[in-house]
Amino acid sequence: MKLAFTKMHGLGNDFAVVDLITQRAKLTKARIAELADRHRGIGFDQLLTVEPPERPEADFRYRIFNTDGSEAEQCGNGARCFARFVAARGLTKKQRLVLEVTSGLITATRLDDGWIEVDMGPPNFDPACFPVRPGPRARQAGRGFRITTEQGEAEVTLVSMGNPHGVLFVPSVAEAPVAALGAALQHHEAFPQSLNVGFCEVVDRQRLRLRVFERAVGETQACGSGACAALAAAHERGLVGDEVAVALPGGELRLSWKGPEHPLMMAGPTAIAYEGQVLL
Repeated sequence: MKLAFTKMHGLGNDFAVVDLITQRAKLTKARIAELADRHRGIGFDQLLTVEPPERPEADFRYRIFNTDGSEAEQCGNGARCFARFVAARGLTKKQRLVLEVTSGLITATRLDDGWIEVDMGPPNFDPACFPVRPGPRARQAGRGFRITTEQGEAEVTLVSMGNPHGVLFVPSVAEAPVAALGAALQHHEAFPQSLNVGFCEVVDRQRLRLRVFERAVGETQACGSGACAALAAAHERGLVGDEVAVALPGGELRLSWKGPEHPLMMAGPTAIAYEGQVLL
């Protein structure tokens, strides 16, 4: 059996997108991991599937799978690619889509400039969303925790964007120990379900620089939900205004947030790299 897919990316954060409405396939964790291999498979940061919705208010069900086959709750860059994909494939003519994800509902809107804007919902700073286990090496400090690791001590602001993020403010993202400290935090006993780790540099009140070490993936060229978490953490500290550009290794996103109880909006570009088929 052959499965059609489309390779896409949002600022270099790359995806294989599979339409499971017009074709049928059963994708196991093991097979997803094989397809994710950049030498023997397709190669991607995450696999996205387009499925019929289970909730009547949704247009599509949007699922996200990491390179190890585990399912993720949210992906902002993926949501933008998803919205472009279903329009390009003629699965919808709607400008604004309601997408059903594991963590709830989000909306994605195609803008006149070709970018896609996603309503990511309000950020959540409640540590119970992760969960997190306080202990001798994890002491609560304001919105986050002071974590002791083999790589040293880190102050992590915890933010949920439907998926768990820990944001660290650093003087320079270029010099931040992203791989070493990111991995140490992801495997820390304080985070039994792990988390995405963002290293954020505040340039000024309208601009952030960010690198993200993603759960079950590693560092990626861009992370949409990570950018949202970084803005939320910086906004809560009074470091930025309501509208911010976030520069990632793969490019720039436009974000806006008016504060608690308001949704965080993220806009950015998408690209289709190629289409193909793979044997299942």
